[in-house]
Amino acid sequence: MFESINPATGETFATHLALSDDEVEARLDRAARGYRDWRLSSLDDRTALLARIADAVEADKRGLAEMATREMGKTLKSAIAEVEKCVSGFRYYAEHGPVLLADTEVATATGRAIARWQPLGPVLAVMPWNFPYWQVVRFLAPTIMAGNVALLKHASLTQGCAALLEAVVHRAGAPEGLFQNLAIPSGRVDRLIADDRVVAVTLTGSEGAGIKVAEAAGRNLKKVVLELGGSDPFIVMPSADVARAARVAVTARTQNAGQSCICAKRMIVHADVYDAFLDHFAEGMRSLVVGDPMDAATAMGPLSSIAQRDTVLDQVAQAQAEGATLLFGGERIDRPGAWMTPGVLVEVPADGDFAKQEIFGPVAMVFRARDIDEAISLANAAPFGLGSSVWTADADEQARFVRDIDAGMIALNAMLASTPEAPFGGVKRSGHGRELGPWGLHEFMNLKAVMVPGG
Repeated sequence: MFESINPATGETFATHLALSDDEVEARLDRAARGYRDWRLSSLDDRTALLARIADAVEADKRGLAEMATREMGKTLKSAIAEVEKCVSGFRYYAEHGPVLLADTEVATATGRAIARWQPLGPVLAVMPWNFPYWQVVRFLAPTIMAGNVALLKHASLTQGCAALLEAVVHRAGAPEGLFQNLAIPSGRVDRLIADDRVVAVTLTGSEGAGIKVAEAAGRNLKKVVLELGGSDPFIVMPSADVARAARVAVTARTQNAGQSCICAKRMIVHADVYDAFLDHFAEGMRSLVVGDPMDAATAMGPLSSIAQRDTVLDQVAQAQAEGATLLFGGERIDRPGAWMTPGVLVEVPADGDFAKQEIFGPVAMVFRARDIDEAISLANAAPFGLGSSVWTADADEQARFVRDIDAGMIALNAMLASTPEAPFGGVKRSGHGRELGPWGLHEFMNLKAVMVPGG
Protein backbone atom coordinates (compact mmCIF):
# COMPACT_ATOMS: atom_id res chain seq x y z
CA MET A 1 0.00 0.00 0.00
CA PHE A 2 1.17 3.53 -0.80
CA GLU A 3 0.28 6.60 1.25
CA SER A 4 -0.26 10.11 -0.03
CA ILE A 5 1.16 12.32 2.73
CA ASN A 6 0.80 16.08 2.55
CA PRO A 7 4.32 17.36 3.37
CA ALA A 8 2.87 20.72 4.41
CA THR A 9 1.01 19.10 7.30
CA GLY A 10 2.42 15.59 7.70
CA GLU A 11 -1.08 14.17 7.34
CA THR A 12 -2.00 11.13 5.24
CA PHE A 13 -4.94 12.01 2.99
CA ALA A 14 -5.16 8.97 0.69
CA THR A 15 -3.93 5.40 0.29
CA HIS A 16 -3.32 3.40 -2.88
CA LEU A 17 -3.21 -0.39 -3.12
CA ALA A 18 -0.16 -1.99 -4.69
CA LEU A 19 -0.89 -4.28 -7.62
CA SER A 20 -0.72 -8.02 -7.12
CA ASP A 21 1.47 -10.17 -9.35
CA ASP A 22 -1.63 -11.29 -11.24
CA GLU A 23 -2.68 -7.68 -11.80
CA VAL A 24 0.76 -6.76 -13.11
CA GLU A 25 0.65 -9.76 -15.43
CA ALA A 26 -2.73 -8.67 -16.76
CA ARG A 27 -1.40 -5.17 -17.48
CA LEU A 28 1.66 -6.53 -19.25
CA ASP A 29 -0.54 -8.70 -21.42
CA ARG A 30 -2.80 -5.72 -22.12
CA ALA A 31 0.25 -3.66 -23.12
CA ALA A 32 1.46 -6.35 -25.51
CA ARG A 33 -1.97 -6.64 -27.13
CA GLY A 34 -2.36 -2.88 -27.27
CA TYR A 35 0.99 -2.50 -28.99
CA ARG A 36 0.04 -4.94 -31.73
CA ASP A 37 -2.76 -2.58 -32.71
CA TRP A 38 -1.17 0.80 -31.94
CA ARG A 39 1.98 0.08 -33.95
CA LEU A 40 -0.25 -0.05 -37.04
CA SER A 41 -2.00 3.24 -36.29
CA SER A 42 -1.58 6.06 -38.77
CA LEU A 43 0.42 9.17 -37.94
CA ASP A 44 -2.82 11.12 -38.24
CA ASP A 45 -4.43 8.94 -35.55
CA ARG A 46 -1.45 9.43 -33.24
CA THR A 47 -1.37 13.20 -33.63
CA ALA A 48 -5.13 13.41 -33.15
CA LEU A 49 -4.89 11.47 -29.88
CA LEU A 50 -2.03 13.65 -28.63
CA ALA A 51 -4.07 16.75 -29.39
CA ARG A 52 -7.07 15.35 -27.49
CA ILE A 53 -4.87 14.46 -24.51
CA ALA A 54 -3.46 17.99 -24.51
CA ASP A 55 -6.98 19.40 -24.42
CA ALA A 56 -8.02 17.03 -21.63
CA VAL A 57 -4.96 17.86 -19.51
CA GLU A 58 -5.58 21.57 -20.01
CA ALA A 59 -9.23 21.19 -19.03
CA ASP A 60 -8.26 19.42 -15.78
CA LYS A 61 -5.29 21.69 -15.07
CA ARG A 62 -6.43 22.86 -11.65
CA GLY A 63 -7.26 19.40 -10.33
CA LEU A 64 -3.98 17.93 -11.51
CA ALA A 65 -2.01 20.81 -10.03
CA GLU A 66 -3.74 20.62 -6.64
CA MET A 67 -2.92 16.91 -6.39
CA ALA A 68 0.78 17.60 -7.06
CA THR A 69 0.81 20.31 -4.39
CA ARG A 70 -0.86 18.06 -1.85
CA GLU A 71 1.32 15.03 -2.58
CA MET A 72 4.79 16.56 -2.85
CA GLY A 73 4.53 20.14 -1.63
CA LYS A 74 5.32 22.28 -4.66
CA THR A 75 3.56 25.63 -4.77
CA LEU A 76 0.25 25.60 -6.58
CA LYS A 77 1.42 28.22 -9.06
CA SER A 78 4.44 26.08 -9.98
CA ALA A 79 2.25 22.98 -10.20
CA ILE A 80 -0.07 24.79 -12.62
CA ALA A 81 2.97 25.84 -14.66
CA GLU A 82 4.11 22.21 -14.74
CA VAL A 83 0.75 21.03 -16.07
CA GLU A 84 0.81 23.79 -18.69
CA LYS A 85 4.23 22.58 -19.82
CA CYS A 86 2.76 19.10 -20.18
CA VAL A 87 0.11 20.52 -22.51
CA SER A 88 2.84 22.08 -24.62
CA GLY A 89 4.71 18.76 -24.69
CA PHE A 90 1.73 16.84 -26.04
CA ARG A 91 1.05 19.57 -28.59
CA TYR A 92 4.68 19.71 -29.72
CA TYR A 93 4.66 16.05 -30.75
CA ALA A 94 1.17 16.33 -32.21
CA GLU A 95 2.34 19.17 -34.43
CA HIS A 96 5.85 18.03 -35.32
CA GLY A 97 5.72 14.24 -34.97
CA PRO A 98 4.88 13.36 -38.59
CA VAL A 99 7.77 15.44 -39.94
CA LEU A 100 10.18 13.97 -37.38
CA LEU A 101 9.19 10.45 -38.45
CA ALA A 102 9.42 11.04 -42.19
CA ASP A 103 11.57 8.70 -44.27
CA THR A 104 15.05 9.85 -45.26
CA GLU A 105 16.47 8.67 -48.57
CA VAL A 106 20.17 8.47 -49.49
CA ALA A 107 22.00 7.30 -52.57
CA THR A 108 24.13 4.15 -52.33
CA ALA A 109 26.73 2.56 -54.60
CA THR A 110 24.12 0.08 -55.85
CA GLY A 111 20.94 2.17 -55.73
CA ARG A 112 19.37 3.91 -52.78
CA ALA A 113 18.53 3.35 -49.13
CA ILE A 114 15.49 4.52 -47.20
CA ALA A 115 15.89 5.15 -43.46
CA ARG A 116 12.55 4.51 -41.76
CA TRP A 117 11.58 4.98 -38.11
CA GLN A 118 9.47 2.16 -36.66
CA PRO A 119 8.20 1.45 -33.12
CA LEU A 120 9.69 -1.16 -30.81
CA GLY A 121 7.01 -2.15 -28.30
CA PRO A 122 6.04 -1.52 -24.66
CA VAL A 123 8.41 0.92 -22.91
CA LEU A 124 8.72 1.01 -19.12
CA ALA A 125 9.28 4.36 -17.40
CA VAL A 126 10.50 4.58 -13.80
CA MET A 127 9.72 8.14 -12.76
CA PRO A 128 10.37 10.37 -9.70
CA TRP A 129 8.14 12.52 -7.54
CA ASN A 130 9.65 15.98 -8.08
CA PHE A 131 7.84 16.78 -11.35
CA PRO A 132 5.12 14.14 -11.17
CA TYR A 133 3.50 15.08 -14.51
CA TRP A 134 6.22 16.64 -16.66
CA GLN A 135 8.67 13.80 -16.07
CA VAL A 136 6.02 11.36 -17.27
CA VAL A 137 4.93 13.44 -20.26
CA ARG A 138 8.54 13.80 -21.46
CA PHE A 139 8.41 10.04 -21.99
CA LEU A 140 4.72 9.52 -22.71
CA ALA A 141 4.14 12.00 -25.54
CA PRO A 142 6.97 10.69 -27.76
CA THR A 143 6.05 7.10 -26.87
CA ILE A 144 2.54 7.62 -28.23
CA MET A 145 3.84 9.39 -31.34
CA ALA A 146 6.36 6.62 -32.01
CA GLY A 147 3.67 3.93 -32.05
CA ASN A 148 4.91 2.35 -28.83
CA VAL A 149 2.87 1.83 -25.64
CA ALA A 150 3.74 3.05 -22.16
CA LEU A 151 4.05 1.42 -18.75
CA LEU A 152 4.63 3.75 -15.80
CA LYS A 153 6.19 2.82 -12.49
CA HIS A 154 5.77 6.10 -10.62
CA ALA A 155 7.22 7.15 -7.27
CA SER A 156 5.48 5.93 -4.14
CA LEU A 157 4.94 9.54 -2.99
CA THR A 158 2.90 10.53 -6.06
CA GLN A 159 0.56 7.65 -6.80
CA GLY A 160 -2.37 10.06 -6.76
CA CYS A 161 -0.78 12.08 -9.56
CA ALA A 162 -0.11 8.91 -11.54
CA ALA A 163 -3.71 7.76 -11.22
CA LEU A 164 -5.08 11.17 -12.24
CA LEU A 165 -2.87 11.39 -15.33
CA GLU A 166 -3.79 7.86 -16.36
CA ALA A 167 -7.48 8.72 -16.05
CA VAL A 168 -7.11 11.90 -18.10
CA VAL A 169 -5.33 10.03 -20.92
CA HIS A 170 -8.07 7.40 -20.97
CA ARG A 171 -10.80 10.03 -21.05
CA ALA A 172 -9.14 11.52 -24.10
CA GLY A 173 -9.78 8.27 -25.95
CA ALA A 174 -6.52 6.35 -25.60
CA PRO A 175 -6.97 2.75 -26.71
CA GLU A 176 -6.72 -0.06 -24.19
CA GLY A 177 -3.17 -0.83 -23.16
CA LEU A 178 -1.65 2.39 -24.49
CA PHE A 179 -0.79 3.91 -21.08
CA GLN A 180 -0.96 2.06 -17.77
CA ASN A 181 0.21 3.02 -14.30
CA LEU A 182 1.79 0.14 -12.37
CA ALA A 183 1.44 0.80 -8.64
CA ILE A 184 4.30 -1.41 -7.48
CA PRO A 185 7.30 -1.01 -5.16
CA SER A 186 10.76 -0.43 -6.60
CA GLY A 187 11.83 -3.97 -5.71
CA ARG A 188 9.62 -5.35 -8.48
CA VAL A 189 11.14 -3.30 -11.30
CA ASP A 190 13.83 -5.89 -12.12
CA ARG A 191 11.18 -8.45 -13.02
CA LEU A 192 9.48 -5.99 -15.33
CA ILE A 193 12.71 -5.21 -17.14
CA ALA A 194 13.40 -8.94 -17.55
CA ASP A 195 9.96 -9.58 -19.04
CA ASP A 196 10.12 -10.19 -22.80
CA ARG A 197 7.09 -7.97 -23.36
CA VAL A 198 9.03 -4.90 -22.16
CA VAL A 199 11.46 -3.77 -24.86
CA ALA A 200 13.13 -0.76 -23.22
CA VAL A 201 13.27 1.25 -20.03
CA THR A 202 13.77 4.91 -19.15
CA LEU A 203 14.48 6.21 -15.68
CA THR A 204 14.66 9.63 -14.12
CA GLY A 205 15.94 9.48 -10.58
CA SER A 206 18.93 9.07 -8.33
CA GLU A 207 22.33 7.74 -9.30
CA GLY A 208 21.73 4.62 -7.20
CA ALA A 209 18.41 3.88 -8.87
CA GLY A 210 20.01 4.44 -12.27
CA ILE A 211 22.74 1.92 -11.55
CA LYS A 212 20.20 -0.74 -10.56
CA VAL A 213 18.04 -0.15 -13.64
CA ALA A 214 21.06 -0.08 -15.95
CA GLU A 215 22.32 -3.36 -14.50
CA ALA A 216 18.95 -5.02 -15.03
CA ALA A 217 18.65 -3.61 -18.57
CA GLY A 218 22.17 -4.76 -19.40
CA ARG A 219 21.51 -8.30 -18.20
CA ASN A 220 18.48 -8.43 -20.46
CA LEU A 221 19.95 -6.49 -23.42
CA LYS A 222 17.28 -3.80 -23.21
CA LYS A 223 17.75 -0.23 -24.43
CA VAL A 224 17.90 2.21 -21.49
CA VAL A 225 17.83 5.99 -21.06
CA LEU A 226 18.96 7.44 -17.73
CA GLU A 227 18.43 10.98 -16.47
CA LEU A 228 20.09 11.00 -13.08
CA GLY A 229 21.37 13.53 -10.59
CA GLY A 230 23.02 16.86 -11.18
CA SER A 231 25.02 19.43 -9.28
CA ASP A 232 24.71 22.16 -11.87
CA PRO A 233 27.18 25.08 -11.81
CA PHE A 234 25.91 28.65 -12.09
CA ILE A 235 28.92 30.67 -13.20
CA VAL A 236 29.08 34.47 -12.95
CA MET A 237 31.87 36.45 -14.66
CA PRO A 238 32.76 40.15 -14.26
CA SER A 239 31.06 41.27 -17.49
CA ALA A 240 27.70 39.90 -16.34
CA ASP A 241 24.81 41.92 -14.97
CA VAL A 242 25.60 40.74 -11.46
CA ALA A 243 22.40 41.94 -9.78
CA ARG A 244 20.24 40.23 -12.39
CA ALA A 245 22.32 37.07 -12.24
CA ALA A 246 21.87 36.95 -8.47
CA ARG A 247 18.09 37.40 -8.75
CA VAL A 248 17.85 34.56 -11.24
CA ALA A 249 20.19 32.43 -9.12
CA VAL A 250 17.71 32.57 -6.23
CA THR A 251 14.98 31.10 -8.42
CA ALA A 252 17.39 28.66 -10.05
CA ARG A 253 18.41 27.31 -6.65
CA THR A 254 15.01 27.24 -4.93
CA GLN A 255 12.49 26.35 -7.64
CA ASN A 256 10.52 23.30 -6.51
CA ALA A 257 12.12 23.84 -3.06
CA GLY A 258 15.48 23.05 -4.66
CA GLN A 259 14.29 19.59 -5.68
CA SER A 260 15.13 19.58 -9.35
CA CYS A 261 17.94 17.79 -11.15
CA ILE A 262 18.69 20.98 -13.09
CA CYS A 263 18.52 23.38 -10.18
CA ALA A 264 21.63 25.55 -9.97
CA LYS A 265 23.32 24.01 -6.95
CA ARG A 266 26.86 25.43 -7.10
CA MET A 267 27.35 29.17 -7.58
CA ILE A 268 30.83 29.73 -9.01
CA VAL A 269 31.61 33.45 -9.00
CA HIS A 270 34.63 35.33 -10.29
CA ALA A 271 36.60 36.95 -7.45
CA ASP A 272 36.10 40.44 -8.89
CA VAL A 273 32.32 40.26 -8.44
CA TYR A 274 32.07 37.64 -5.68
CA ASP A 275 31.19 40.04 -2.85
CA ALA A 276 28.62 41.95 -4.91
CA PHE A 277 26.98 38.73 -6.10
CA LEU A 278 26.90 37.22 -2.63
CA ASP A 279 25.27 40.35 -1.18
CA HIS A 280 22.48 40.31 -3.79
CA PHE A 281 22.08 36.53 -3.66
CA ALA A 282 21.95 36.36 0.12
CA GLU A 283 19.37 39.15 0.24
CA GLY A 284 17.19 37.30 -2.24
CA MET A 285 17.45 33.98 -0.44
CA ARG A 286 16.65 35.57 2.93
CA SER A 287 13.58 37.34 1.54
CA LEU A 288 11.91 34.23 0.12
CA VAL A 289 8.42 33.67 1.50
CA VAL A 290 8.23 30.11 2.82
CA GLY A 291 4.72 28.99 3.62
CA ASP A 292 1.46 27.43 2.51
CA PRO A 293 2.06 26.09 -1.02
CA MET A 294 -1.56 26.79 -1.91
CA ASP A 295 -1.06 30.52 -1.24
CA ALA A 296 -0.18 32.59 -4.32
CA ALA A 297 2.18 34.73 -2.23
CA THR A 298 4.34 31.75 -1.27
CA ALA A 299 7.69 31.39 -3.03
CA MET A 300 8.66 28.05 -1.49
CA GLY A 301 6.65 25.33 0.18
CA PRO A 302 7.87 22.31 2.16
CA LEU A 303 10.18 19.65 0.84
CA SER A 304 8.57 16.50 -0.51
CA SER A 305 8.88 14.51 2.71
CA ILE A 306 10.34 14.67 6.19
CA ALA A 307 12.93 12.09 5.13
CA GLN A 308 14.05 14.30 2.22
CA ARG A 309 14.20 17.36 4.47
CA ASP A 310 16.30 15.49 7.02
CA THR A 311 18.68 14.30 4.30
CA VAL A 312 19.36 17.91 3.34
CA LEU A 313 19.86 18.91 6.98
CA ASP A 314 22.38 16.08 7.36
CA GLN A 315 24.23 17.33 4.27
CA VAL A 316 24.44 20.83 5.73
CA ALA A 317 25.94 19.36 8.90
CA GLN A 318 28.46 17.39 6.83
CA ALA A 319 29.47 20.53 4.93
CA GLN A 320 30.11 22.36 8.19
CA ALA A 321 32.08 19.41 9.54
CA GLU A 322 34.32 19.63 6.47
CA GLY A 323 34.98 23.33 7.10
CA ALA A 324 32.23 25.12 5.17
CA THR A 325 30.49 28.13 6.71
CA LEU A 326 26.70 28.25 6.86
CA LEU A 327 26.05 31.92 6.16
CA PHE A 328 22.40 31.60 7.19
CA GLY A 329 19.38 29.30 6.94
CA GLY A 330 19.53 25.62 6.09
CA GLU A 331 17.60 24.84 9.27
CA ARG A 332 14.51 22.90 10.27
CA ILE A 333 11.35 24.95 10.75
CA ASP A 334 9.59 23.79 13.92
CA ARG A 335 6.13 22.94 12.62
CA PRO A 336 4.40 19.78 11.40
CA GLY A 337 5.53 18.75 7.95
CA ALA A 338 8.75 18.79 5.92
CA TRP A 339 9.76 22.42 6.38
CA MET A 340 13.17 24.06 6.29
CA THR A 341 14.66 27.48 5.54
CA PRO A 342 16.63 28.33 2.39
CA GLY A 343 20.32 28.51 3.14
CA VAL A 344 23.72 29.52 1.78
CA LEU A 345 27.03 27.73 2.33
CA VAL A 346 30.32 29.56 1.65
CA GLU A 347 33.99 28.61 1.97
CA VAL A 348 33.13 25.04 0.96
CA PRO A 349 36.42 23.12 0.55
CA ALA A 350 36.58 22.47 -3.19
CA ASP A 351 38.59 19.28 -2.67
CA GLY A 352 36.29 17.87 0.02
CA ASP A 353 33.73 15.12 -0.34
CA PHE A 354 30.78 17.42 0.20
CA ALA A 355 31.59 19.70 -2.75
CA LYS A 356 31.02 16.75 -5.07
CA GLN A 357 27.55 15.95 -3.73
CA GLU A 358 24.14 16.98 -5.00
CA ILE A 359 22.00 18.89 -2.51
CA PHE A 360 18.39 18.11 -3.40
CA GLY A 361 16.95 20.97 -1.40
CA PRO A 362 17.08 24.77 -1.04
CA VAL A 363 20.69 25.20 0.10
CA ALA A 364 23.30 26.74 -2.20
CA MET A 365 27.06 26.35 -2.27
CA VAL A 366 28.96 29.50 -3.31
CA PHE A 367 32.53 29.21 -4.61
CA ARG A 368 35.06 31.90 -5.54
CA ALA A 369 37.03 31.54 -8.81
CA ARG A 370 40.19 33.47 -9.69
CA ASP A 371 39.65 33.32 -13.45
CA ILE A 372 37.84 31.45 -16.21
CA ASP A 373 40.20 28.48 -15.96
CA GLU A 374 39.42 27.96 -12.30
CA ALA A 375 35.70 28.49 -12.92
CA ILE A 376 35.70 25.70 -15.51
CA SER A 377 37.82 23.49 -13.28
CA LEU A 378 35.38 23.93 -10.39
CA ALA A 379 32.40 23.33 -12.66
CA ASN A 380 33.86 20.06 -13.95
CA ALA A 381 35.07 18.82 -10.55
CA ALA A 382 31.68 17.32 -9.70
CA PRO A 383 31.01 13.77 -10.93
CA PHE A 384 27.78 14.96 -12.54
CA GLY A 385 27.30 16.57 -15.94
CA LEU A 386 23.64 17.42 -16.42
CA GLY A 387 23.16 21.17 -16.86
CA SER A 388 24.93 24.48 -16.37
CA SER A 389 24.29 28.21 -16.51
CA VAL A 390 26.89 30.78 -17.49
CA TRP A 391 26.64 34.55 -17.07
CA THR A 392 29.01 36.63 -19.17
CA ALA A 393 28.68 39.30 -21.84
CA ASP A 394 32.02 38.29 -23.38
CA ALA A 395 31.50 36.25 -26.56
CA ASP A 396 34.89 34.59 -26.28
CA GLU A 397 34.13 33.50 -22.72
CA GLN A 398 30.76 32.15 -23.80
CA ALA A 399 32.42 30.08 -26.52
CA ARG A 400 34.99 28.75 -24.06
CA PHE A 401 32.34 27.69 -21.53
CA VAL A 402 30.22 26.01 -24.21
CA ARG A 403 33.27 24.08 -25.41
CA ASP A 404 34.81 23.12 -22.08
CA ILE A 405 32.05 22.56 -19.51
CA ASP A 406 31.25 18.85 -19.19
CA ALA A 407 27.47 18.93 -19.30
CA GLY A 408 24.63 17.87 -21.53
CA MET A 409 23.07 21.35 -21.41
CA ILE A 410 24.21 24.94 -20.95
CA ALA A 411 22.22 28.17 -20.67
CA LEU A 412 23.84 31.48 -21.54
CA ASN A 413 22.75 34.41 -19.35
CA ALA A 414 19.59 32.55 -18.37
CA MET A 415 18.33 29.93 -15.96
CA LEU A 416 18.41 26.45 -17.43
CA ALA A 417 14.98 24.99 -18.14
CA SER A 418 13.63 22.11 -20.18
CA THR A 419 11.52 22.74 -23.26
CA PRO A 420 9.75 20.29 -25.59
CA GLU A 421 11.85 21.32 -28.59
CA ALA A 422 15.40 20.87 -27.22
CA PRO A 423 17.31 17.74 -26.14
CA PHE A 424 17.40 17.03 -22.40
CA GLY A 425 20.00 14.82 -20.72
CA GLY A 426 23.50 14.65 -19.33
CA VAL A 427 26.93 13.07 -19.31
CA LYS A 428 29.22 11.53 -16.69
CA ARG A 429 27.22 10.26 -13.70
CA SER A 430 24.16 12.23 -14.77
CA GLY A 431 23.26 9.41 -17.15
CA HIS A 432 22.98 8.92 -20.88
CA GLY A 433 20.45 9.19 -23.66
CA ARG A 434 18.19 12.14 -24.42
CA GLU A 435 14.59 13.12 -23.90
CA LEU A 436 12.48 15.70 -25.78
CA GLY A 437 12.65 17.05 -29.32
CA PRO A 438 13.29 14.63 -32.18
CA TRP A 439 16.02 12.98 -30.09
CA GLY A 440 13.58 11.84 -27.41
CA LEU A 441 11.18 10.58 -30.05
CA HIS A 442 13.85 8.47 -31.75
CA GLU A 443 15.43 6.97 -28.59
CA PHE A 444 13.02 4.03 -28.48
CA MET A 445 12.51 3.41 -32.18
CA ASN A 446 14.01 1.05 -34.74
CA LEU A 447 15.83 2.91 -37.50
CA LYS A 448 15.29 0.43 -40.30
CA ALA A 449 17.36 0.60 -43.49
CA VAL A 450 15.39 -0.34 -46.60
CA MET A 451 17.87 -1.12 -49.38
CA VAL A 452 16.54 -0.52 -52.90
CA PRO A 453 18.79 -1.64 -55.79
CA GLY A 454 18.99 0.05 -59.16
CA GLY A 455 18.62 3.69 -60.24
